[in-house]
Amino acid sequence: MAKTELILVKPVVGLGGESDQVTVAAGYARNYLVPHGIAIPVNAGNKHRLEKLRKQRAERETNDLNSMSELGKSLSKVTLTIGVKTGEDGKMFGAVTTGTIADAIKTQLDVALDKKKIHLEKPIHLLGEHEIELRLHADVKSSLKIILKSTNPLPEIKAEEKQEAQHTEKRGRRNAGAEEASKATKAK
Repeated sequence: MAKTELILVKPVVGLGGESDQVTVAAGYARNYLVPHGIAIPVNAGNKHRLEKLRKQRAERETNDLNSMSELGKSLSKVTLTIGVKTGEDGKMFGAVTTGTIADAIKTQLDVALDKKKIHLEKPIHLLGEHEIELRLHADVKSSLKIILKSTNPLPEIKAEEKQEAQHTEKRGRRNAGAEEASKATKAK
């Protein structure tokens, strides 16, 4: 199988990034990479272009690193509140996933963050406060604090109902004590 060397102009998943010199099958290069402008052949004229691409890539990666570290610092100071549907007993319907968190960040903070940068070991099934790990860049990790609250209010027991429940509980205990005493006298 014939191989050829190319310089990538655009990143290709599984092959390399911009300005990488790669060896690929001749047919892949001839039929796909070169016609679509993704790669250029390695020759003396393109060597100069390679240096230019490397400089652009280095500048872009530096800018990405700086912007992601800034974003990480700002997100670590924020607490995000997400409303979830719950049943009457306070249990959540479904779970909170990385997609849900990414949507909440987009709507509440107006920051477009890819859900792949949010790391959850498993979806969240409990209400309350949670600490989420963010992997914004290969060298930048941050955390985000989220609070999951119920969108439908949990039923609260009114004070009168609470007192009545306590009163019937006390009455039940007194009656149980009286029944035990009567059983004891009958047994004698």
